[in-house]
Amino acid sequence: MKLQRIETPGIAHYAWLLADGGEALLVDPSRHVQKYLDAAREMGTRITHIAETHRQEDFVMGSSWLAKRTGARIFNGNFDTFGHGDVRLEDNDTFHVGDLCIRALHTPGHTPESMCYAVYEDEHTDIAWAVFTGDTLFFGDTGRSDLPNENESVKNAGRIYDSVHNKLANLGDTALVLPAHGPGSVCGSGMAERSWSTLGDEKTYNNVFKLSREEFAKKKGGERIPRPPYFRNMEKINLKGGLPPTNRNGDVPLLTVETFAKSIEEKCIYDTRLPEAFLGGHIHDSYSIWQGGLPVFGGWFAEADTPIYLVTNDNNNIDNSVRHLSNIGFDNVRGALSGGFESWRNAGNKWQSCNGISPQALLEVSPPLQVLDVREIDEFESGHIKNAVHCYVGYLNNRIAELPFDKEQTIVVTCGVGHRAGIGVSILLKAGFKDVRNLLGGMKAWSALGLPVDN
Repeated sequence: MKLQRIETPGIAHYAWLLADGGEALLVDPSRHVQKYLDAAREMGTRITHIAETHRQEDFVMGSSWLAKRTGARIFNGNFDTFGHGDVRLEDNDTFHVGDLCIRALHTPGHTPESMCYAVYEDEHTDIAWAVFTGDTLFFGDTGRSDLPNENESVKNAGRIYDSVHNKLANLGDTALVLPAHGPGSVCGSGMAERSWSTLGDEKTYNNVFKLSREEFAKKKGGERIPRPPYFRNMEKINLKGGLPPTNRNGDVPLLTVETFAKSIEEKCIYDTRLPEAFLGGHIHDSYSIWQGGLPVFGGWFAEADTPIYLVTNDNNNIDNSVRHLSNIGFDNVRGALSGGFESWRNAGNKWQSCNGISPQALLEVSPPLQVLDVREIDEFESGHIKNAVHCYVGYLNNRIAELPFDKEQTIVVTCGVGHRAGIGVSILLKAGFKDVRNLLGGMKAWSALGLPVDN
């Protein structure tokens, strides 16, 4: 028996490859399946089974494409919200991969159809070797409970609690916990930075085990995690088992400065450099979304069919940026500026710049400057700069008119360290604000200096 975790960069997604003999099970694949095929070959096996824990919301699934490539059968629960599948499993149904017995467990709460899969080396024992938990149970956390209906978050959190205690808790404390996501995923909050965990470990520190049902439901159901708009599109796409990749490495064309300039009128430009580079110079009306932020924030400011053009550090960063957008179903990347912003600048084209500001400088300005905090609401309430106005960066485009800011006066944007603030800066510039500054280092630097905060 062999087990491998295969991560999708940028979205903290884990797929799991479990092999026994000449057969292998792949759990929760993303659409770029070649890495799974390569891993199976390295193991000396082939993928014969594909299992889905639920219809994923934050990435395009690769189940159908992987099945077509391998001939594997897709296993999932007997629920309409899975939308497809070769073998529909009821609660406690089993199937075999090599000599391993896999038992399906219906664990609703995160979504109505959520399934977990317990793995047994001996099908006659009650002690599982491992359990694929999807988004039902993470390291130190559980999946969010607002996705089916945000008005029933507390009720759904109670369902997660019941699923964990009634279906997973008695599988054995030595059972490995194998979730679909790790820290940084938008499908939960507060996940632990751990490489591995067991059910016994989780019972010592995870709130779903440490709190009463009422306490857990209230706490989990009260989370206020932003819901990206592309989630709805993912749900529709994944009803069909996802999509095959559209762009391979090198498919998105490099555009000369002249061609790029003609192409980007009324289109969406994503500048994937770090915020400091964007401040120094950028193309007018471009969004500042650092490369690692594309799979989370790239879906907030465009529709899936919006033509997108990229400005990157250099030509070597293009394929990774395209892959990040592809993971969330954004395939309409029309081109990238050859040579990055440097070529645009050197050609003498018009560009725009703005400023950064340090925590010390901001504190010393009198009278105080306008401050916008674009972190999540829980981050803001844990401590923020006095008189700062809060608006989560994903909502900013639609709420600028509601905010009490003067476009003619200097405004400072802050977040944790400056990346999300960079997005906020670009949004305000597009909206016509005259002097927009990024608090570089953000609240991390502010706190490190011991500067005052309000709660």
